[in-house]
Amino acid sequence: MNRYKEQAETLRKAGYSYGMIVEKLGIPKSTLSNWLSRIKFKPNKEVLERIGKGKLKSALYKQKLKFEDIEKMKVKAAIDVGKLSKRDLFMLGIGLYLGEGTKAQEEIRIVNANPTIIKLAIKWFKNFIGVKSCHLKLAIHGYPDHITNELVAFWSKTLKILPKQFVKTSIDMRENKSTYKKRKLPYGTAHLYIKGGGTLHPGVKSLHRKIMGWIEATIKQI
Repeated sequence: MNRYKEQAETLRKAGYSYGMIVEKLGIPKSTLSNWLSRIKFKPNKEVLERIGKGKLKSALYKQKLKFEDIEKMKVKAAIDVGKLSKRDLFMLGIGLYLGEGTKAQEEIRIVNANPTIIKLAIKWFKNFIGVKSCHLKLAIHGYPDHITNELVAFWSKTLKILPKQFVKTSIDMRENKSTYKKRKLPYGTAHLYIKGGGTLHPGVKSLHRKIMGWIEATIKQI
């Protein structure tokens, strides 16, 4: 995990406010909100002294309403979705590739920073185009605050892909990259490729054309 995210989570669990975490780590509040929104805020003594009981009481009440609403919406959303059919999963994958997949070149590739999205893509590739684990290749793009070995270890463990299947890991060392950009993505960005290696039939190019056909047929109906 990105060390800034780890530090931010530790500070939040220790009872620090977003403002105080910004002061300590220099991470934008919008990023902290994305990372820490699921961690309940229990203010420590330092926060109590700085904010004051009146403002804190109001903030904690708003937090309580927020978490209650999140749980209520989760229940309603689960009812709306219901049980997914195989066709539902097929169409979900088409939508995923439409948004995150390579379309101009005849290669099969999904790019995303969210491990859950990459795992979903792998499941779709295996279930609907006949990909096996040996056909998966991964390239990681990181920033100066990332450590290459840690990135590979994280993605390898999360996706159950062997380190030897990583084709490259690139770290963006450009000096004009802002601190905000460096620290926003805790795991870097994963580029998931499908490589045939002579064992994937009818081949990557043909399968890419098939995916493009699925996308075209879907869009025409919409």
